[in-house]
Amino acid sequence: MTANVLLLLGWLGELIFASWLLSDGAEHLAERWGGRFVGRTLLSVATTLPEIGIVVAASKDGSYGTALGSALGSNLFMMTFGLAIMLIIATTRLSKAPQKFIDVKEFGLDKIFLIITAVAGAVMFIDGYNFMDGLVFVGLFAIYMGFAFSEMRKEKKAMKVVPFKVHLHENPSQIKSKKHFTRAMFLFIAGTVGIFIGAEPFVHSLEGVSVDMGISVVILAVIVSPIAGEMPEKISMILLARKSANGASIAVANVLGSKILNNTLLLAIAIFATMSYKGFTAKIPNTAMLENQMILVTIITIIALIPMFRNKMGLKSGIMLLILYVVGIGMQFVLPSL
Repeated sequence: MTANVLLLLGWLGELIFASWLLSDGAEHLAERWGGRFVGRTLLSVATTLPEIGIVVAASKDGSYGTALGSALGSNLFMMTFGLAIMLIIATTRLSKAPQKFIDVKEFGLDKIFLIITAVAGAVMFIDGYNFMDGLVFVGLFAIYMGFAFSEMRKEKKAMKVVPFKVHLHENPSQIKSKKHFTRAMFLFIAGTVGIFIGAEPFVHSLEGVSVDMGISVVILAVIVSPIAGEMPEKISMILLARKSANGASIAVANVLGSKILNNTLLLAIAIFATMSYKGFTAKIPNTAMLENQMILVTIITIIALIPMFRNKMGLKSGIMLLILYVVGIGMQFVLPSL
């Protein structure tokens, strides 16, 4: 057992370091675009790469509990604990410019899409996931990206009416040197490679510890895996939340965008990865444990979104989300006995 625990901690550390490299590189690359579009797309895809690596590695070996548990755990972790920490930082003296609340009115599209994709994923899992489900998930992700791109174009058109000098005065850091861009790209690629190197051995060590401890691998995947998988997103959120209200807004876009990606593209990758190793007719089967997890995470996601529909989130919302995370983790140990 000691050997498996040491391996787990070692590969967890490797994933965290690689995720930090990825986060730093992605954040600097994102300076060229900015706004909600960056949070929804570039940062969302970049910070989801750890989950993609873990899901691909797990699907390859038929470890569906780890594959889906990683995606579900990521949503549970960031929609509660992740948002809670961001809100606590942004609305207290931990921020350089504390805000009374974070305005999330502009994320109406994301809130609706997150609910639709969460419910759709749970319903389609009733008879397991197959090739057609994968296509549906890809289609939902493409629709979301299309809407996000359309909104970004509208924002750019609106900004054209503002004098160029104002833009230059407000965003002097937008003019970046070629050397800065090259460094950012190097960090991004290095982080990506590190994640895919560490993903598979991390999955194996996770399974080894679960066997030694007699605890379901799904539970460990839901609790432990997100700590590594969400590290780049967590780092980005903390840094953005400390800067300003605009930074906190981008952090919210990152969370919502990446969770929608988890509910669509990540599940599609799990399905197609399974097919690539097991054959075209391969199917991710429904199990009682995974079904319970799917229902639990869907319910918690919807509850976590309730404060957002009030369009303002403050310190009280952060504390509520923190309590919701503790409840969600506690349920991981209750579900197996139900």
